[in-house]
Amino acid sequence: MTQVLTTADGVPLKTSLHRTLRRRKITALLLVAPLFVFILITFLFPIADMLVRSFDNSLVPNVLHRTVPLLAKWDEKSGQLPGEKVFAALAQDFKEGQKNFTINRLGKRLNYEKSGMSSLFRKTARKVKRLKEVPSYKQALLKIDKKWGRHDVWFLLKLQSGSVTPTYFYAAVDAHIDDTGKLTMKPEKQQIYLNLFVRTLMLSLLITVITIILGYPVAYLLATLPTKKSNLLIILVLLPFWTSLLVRTSAWIALLQREGVINDLLVWMNIISTDNRLQMIHNQIGTVVAMSHVLLPFMVLPLFSVMKTIPPSYMRAAQSMGATPYLAFARIYFPNTIPGIGAGSILVFILAIGYYITPALVGGTQGTFISNFIAYHISNSLNWGLGAALGAILLAIVLVLYVIYDKMVGINNMKLG
Repeated sequence: MTQVLTTADGVPLKTSLHRTLRRRKITALLLVAPLFVFILITFLFPIADMLVRSFDNSLVPNVLHRTVPLLAKWDEKSGQLPGEKVFAALAQDFKEGQKNFTINRLGKRLNYEKSGMSSLFRKTARKVKRLKEVPSYKQALLKIDKKWGRHDVWFLLKLQSGSVTPTYFYAAVDAHIDDTGKLTMKPEKQQIYLNLFVRTLMLSLLITVITIILGYPVAYLLATLPTKKSNLLIILVLLPFWTSLLVRTSAWIALLQREGVINDLLVWMNIISTDNRLQMIHNQIGTVVAMSHVLLPFMVLPLFSVMKTIPPSYMRAAQSMGATPYLAFARIYFPNTIPGIGAGSILVFILAIGYYITPALVGGTQGTFISNFIAYHISNSLNWGLGAALGAILLAIVLVLYVIYDKMVGINNMKLG
C-alpha cells in the first residue's frame, strides 16, 4: 500500500495544496474585481448601450400598439389607404400618447426618416383629443390634416413598425428606403457620412505618418544622449500633457489664422504679400497640424522606450564588420525599432480617429471628422440612433483595421519597452 502524504494537522497534502491554490485564486479575483467592475460600467456597458440604440425602434410599436398589428395586415402594394379600423386605432393611440406625452417623441423619431412628420404628429395630437364618437375616423383624420391621405405616410408607419430597424445604419452610409420600398443611395449633394468616414481614415493615416517622421529623430536623440540630458528633454516631451488640450488648440488658432503669427512673419520676411495670406485654419491643414502636435508625444514615448533597450554595441559591431553608418542603421538599428513604430502608430491612429475637440475648433467644414457628427447627433440633434449607428460603424472599422494590422505586422511584435 502506498503511503498518503499529509500535513502536520493530518490533512492530505494534495487536498491542502488544492485549498491553498483556491484561496490564492479567490484573493487574486478579489483584487482585480474593482478594476473589472470599473471597466464593465465605464467601458463595456456604454458600448453595449450604443450598439442597442443603433437598431432599437421600440418606441413605434409601444406608442402605436393598437395601430401596428392592424397595419401589418395592410397591403401597401395595392396603392389604397388602410381601412377604417386602422384609422380608428391610430386615433386611440394618439389620444393615449397625448396623455402619456409620448406621441411628440414618436413624431420626432419619424421625422428623422421623413421631413414633416413631427409637425403632422403635433398637429394631430392637439386636435384628436376633441374627437369623441365620430361616424368615420378616417374622414376625421383627413379633415385634421390631408397628409393622412398620402400613401407614403402610411408606408413609413408600416416600415417603422418593427421593434428593430436598420434605417439608422442606412442613413449612416448615406442610403435610404424610398417610397417604393427599395434601398437607394441619397443624391450626391446630400451624401455626407461616407465622405466623412474616408476623410477621417485618410487624415488619421496622414497624422500617423507625420508623427512617425517627426517623432523618430526626437526619440533617437533621447535614446542616445546621456541620461541627464535625455531626462531633461523627456520633460519637454511630456510638457504638453500638463497643458490643457483646449489651450494648446487655441494656441494653434493664434498661430495659423490669416492674421496670425505665422502669416505676419511670412509677410514681414516678404515671402508672401498682405493680400495673399495663407489660409491654414478651418480646413484640413489646421486639423493635421494641430492634431500632429497633440498626438506627437504618443509616438515619441513608445519609440524612445524601445530604442532605449537596443544595445549600442549592435551598431559598433556592424560598423566593425565593414558596414557604413547608414547601412548599419538600415539593417540593424531600424528593424529593432519597428515594434516601437507599430505601438506608436496604432496608438496615434486610433486616438486620431476618435478626436473631435481639435477638429471642431480648427477644422471648419473641410477638416471635421466623423466623431464631430457623432457628438452632434448625441448632444444637439438628439438623434441618438443615428449617432449610435455612426459610432458602431466606426468601431467596426477600427476592429477590422486592427485585425488587418495584426495579420500584416503582428500585435505580438509591438513593444512599449
